[in-house]
Amino acid sequence: MKAAPSSFVDRTEELAALERHLESVRAHGTGRMLAVRGRRQVGKSRLVEEFLERAGLPSVYFQATGLPRAEELARFVAEIGASSLPAAETARGGGLGSWSAALNLLAETASPQAPSVVVLDELPYLVESEPGFEAVLQEVWDRRMESRPVLLILIGSDLRMMEALAGYGRPLFGKPRELVVPPLSPRAIAGLLGVDAAAALDAYLVIGGLPRLAVAWTKGHSFWDHLEEALSDAMSPLLVAGERMLSAEFPVGVPARGVLGAIGAGETTFSAIGVRAGLAASSLSRALKVLVDDKRVVALDEPLSARRSREPRYRVADPDLRFWLRQLRPCLELVNRGRSDLALQRIRRDWPSYRGKAIEPVVREALGRLLPDPRFGDADAVGGYWTRANTVEVDLVGTPEERHAVSFVGTVKWREHAPVDDSDVRALVRSARVIPGMHSGTRHVAVSRAGVACGGLDVVLGPDDLLAAWPA
Repeated sequence: MKAAPSSFVDRTEELAALERHLESVRAHGTGRMLAVRGRRQVGKSRLVEEFLERAGLPSVYFQATGLPRAEELARFVAEIGASSLPAAETARGGGLGSWSAALNLLAETASPQAPSVVVLDELPYLVESEPGFEAVLQEVWDRRMESRPVLLILIGSDLRMMEALAGYGRPLFGKPRELVVPPLSPRAIAGLLGVDAAAALDAYLVIGGLPRLAVAWTKGHSFWDHLEEALSDAMSPLLVAGERMLSAEFPVGVPARGVLGAIGAGETTFSAIGVRAGLAASSLSRALKVLVDDKRVVALDEPLSARRSREPRYRVADPDLRFWLRQLRPCLELVNRGRSDLALQRIRRDWPSYRGKAIEPVVREALGRLLPDPRFGDADAVGGYWTRANTVEVDLVGTPEERHAVSFVGTVKWREHAPVDDSDVRALVRSARVIPGMHSGTRHVAVSRAGVACGGLDVVLGPDDLLAAWPA
């Protein structure tokens, strides 16, 4: 059995869902297949380990690592042999020379009266390295395992592959139920760190929703205290998380890795990304497809207005990876030679401008969660607006679903102490005039960290309002 880490971030809803699936297995005496997916490092494995510990049932937990086929199978058999399942003794005796034999052993020896749990973690590795693995699993499940009270949990970080696993035409079509493990919300981060809304949102821009980074934050430490502590240790979770994700998803030499680095460095347009990454248009298009559609580590934004516009911008989707690429990776050399003081100075210098842009997608997500809301007219969608030459840029734009008009426009100012003032409102009004769909009833919104010191606004939101967009 894989050893469980000592700390666990409360996942009440997800644990309850796992317990419901187990209860169904117990009540009906038949098996259930469950696919658990979520981005890398979001805590899927730790969640399932906690569930197993609480359930106290016979179980086996196997985590694939991408080793050659024979080694991976040998590791799986060894895990069965060390498990609390009835198959353990037979597995220790050897003779299981295929995945079919190993899985059939689990199915045949499973108790028909008492539930047991089988976990296959990082399933995409097995699907990629073992030809026909899905078909083998499907056959064992249909012929033997489903008729026993077995909860089979399949875990994966490759979101596209995990979604496709039960798709039409695949061996497991229609078989697994699904459990999505999301990143922790800014509101959950606030509770874990014991900080107010403004500090929680700042922390979220650095650690995102990754539980491992949240529990590494010493409760009561300020933002800069935490960064100073993390930078003083070259192996701190904050410093190593980004490189581990890149190594797992994008080995050195893969074009998508260079493209992700260009976007992380601040490039947002197709042409600028291509220049920085040194790729021709065709190669860049393929790499962006991997990043946006397959891996989903890059988000594609388009201007929102009453007229469709194709002026895409690319950004790193997750706040923690964006911060690592833009702020931490350039500092790693300094940290490695013992100059964490210079690294901290560099981040301090860049933080106000970085934070001002990084908070915008978080604000849009919060507003999207609040809509529909009469304060924002008939808006159902929220985004931003910009022109090709970037002569006009508006942080927030809301439209109805049919996009026949602009319901609201807004500015986001995340300054430490300076509130939104008349000049900010005038700039918003001036820029918004060119947005297709503006009309006399369009509302004006300000989202500010430091409040508002002017009139002319229909809606004003602060950190507490944003945090409240996520459920408690």
